[in-house]
Amino acid sequence: MDKIIKIAIIEDIKEIALELKNHFNDSEYTSCTQVYHNAEEAIAFLPINPPDIVISDIGLPGVSGIQAIITLRELMPDTEFCMFTVFEDNDKIFQSLKAGAKGYILKNANPDKIIDSAKELYNGGSPMSPSIARKVIESFSIQQNEKAEAKATNLPLTEREYEILEELAQGLLYKEIATKLSITIGTVKQHIHKIYHKLQVNNRTEAINLFLKR
Repeated sequence: MDKIIKIAIIEDIKEIALELKNHFNDSEYTSCTQVYHNAEEAIAFLPINPPDIVISDIGLPGVSGIQAIITLRELMPDTEFCMFTVFEDNDKIFQSLKAGAKGYILKNANPDKIIDSAKELYNGGSPMSPSIARKVIESFSIQQNEKAEAKATNLPLTEREYEILEELAQGLLYKEIATKLSITIGTVKQHIHKIYHKLQVNNRTEAINLFLKR
């Protein structure tokens, strides 16, 4: 790596901030010259000299680290953000990711992991502590299962019938649906006939309206 990655830290506990700063300055890949102990100061001064990466705690006094990221992302669109926190609960994780954090590292991570995370984030990755990554994957799996259950319960259709109705709603013609799903036009028509019968509708428009209101 030719370029030294510029890091800024937002951490209210001074001992942790100093230790983290030293980790970055001891590495040949990273440099940290900006440390703030609250979000308000970071929001005021960081945009003047934007770093490559901001490492922020969540539980800051006053404005939270999550709100700081929301504000700073608008002011520094080329900067990447990573949470550095003790919080492992799902709500904090997903609030952070929704706010724009691309990384989520726990404070018990070892120094090498922290440096590697900064490099990974700089190179387009999304570094996460293993326990956090697992929570994200589990949550995604639960959401997918819930969507599948919703499909099954909201309309009295088979998975294939639902799939075809979904394509109809996208505006595809019978021939286009057949090509996309690798089935014949005749099979598409048979499925659509069954869809109309199950939904008690007479045409595409009525079926799509039910699909959109499901």
